[in-house]
Amino acid sequence: MDLKPVIILGNGGHAKVITDILRFNNRDIIGFTAPTEEVNYYDIQYLGGDNAVFQYNHRDVHLVNGIGSTSSVIQRKALFEYFRRNNYVFSSVIHPNSTISSTVKLGEGVQIMAGAIIQPFAQVADNTIINTSVSIDHDTQIGSHCHIAPGVTISGSVSVGDASHVGAGSTIIQNVKVGNSTLIGAGSLVLKNIKSNSKAYGVPAKEVER
Repeated sequence: MDLKPVIILGNGGHAKVITDILRFNNRDIIGFTAPTEEVNYYDIQYLGGDNAVFQYNHRDVHLVNGIGSTSSVIQRKALFEYFRRNNYVFSSVIHPNSTISSTVKLGEGVQIMAGAIIQPFAQVADNTIINTSVSIDHDTQIGSHCHIAPGVTISGSVSVGDASHVGAGSTIIQNVKVGNSTLIGAGSLVLKNIKSNSKAYGVPAKEVER
């Protein structure tokens, strides 16, 4: 992908981490968007609300999703889909101190933080965050718009559905399937399949309705 100048959507804590990686990778940052003008600790220019993006031709820039994700991925997903419908492309952001097999398939706008390890033939779909020190083993499939929080361990041949959140420090054992729009609580040990639109937490994790 041609590395065009980028616009960062958002200015919160996640955007700080993303900005740091972009600077580490010597990317040209045009500015950031936010609902109101805010201080940016990297002295990046404030462009206006999200629709300020439309001042720039979609062929000339790439976007970076700086909206973080805690227990919900709704806002982050909506922003990605809105600008994709308007033909804008999202740049992936990958920390140079991550380890990614050459056989891994990465979607559009994927963000991979420092210390992450992704093993052979895994897949990470569009607009998903693989956060700090995450370990994803072979043949695992992570859906779109997911957040795999810091310190998560995912064993081989696991499937995590779209728009799911796996909380910090959790472990998912091999061959488990986690459904779409599912929340795995922080520190959980997932030993069996978790259905879509549910929540699971604990050691071992127990499923409850969302």
